[in-house]
Amino acid sequence: MSETQELPETLRYNDWAQAVTEGRLLGQECADCGNVEGTPKGACSACGSRALDTVELPTTGEVYTETTIQVPPVQFETRGYQVVVVEVGEARVMGRVEDGGVAIGDEVTLSGYVDTDDDHPGPVFEPT
Repeated sequence: MSETQELPETLRYNDWAQAVTEGRLLGQECADCGNVEGTPKGACSACGSRALDTVELPTTGEVYTETTIQVPPVQFETRGYQVVVVEVGEARVMGRVEDGGVAIGDEVTLSGYVDTDDDHPGPVFEPT
């Protein structure tokens, strides 16, 4: 994990995106039921509570599921890249794999980000 940094009281998309560009993953933990989410939400997906605390998530995790994109969107020139959902601690985060293929159960580490429009960075993972 990165150096300890002050966490925003309310996690907004811009805070989450900025953290990704800094090599960090932020999420939210429900103060009522303890559910942890890997992206900003307005309410807990498990119980509906709005009492959500911002938490720092691990940057290493296990591939929960994966798929390979053979026909990419126009802004992506690369064919055959993988998209993964990674379990990081108690949360799941979607990202892309740049270096090598991974399978369900493989360990991966956050290695950077991809951003095709300068406004929406997405996590990039690599095999550990």
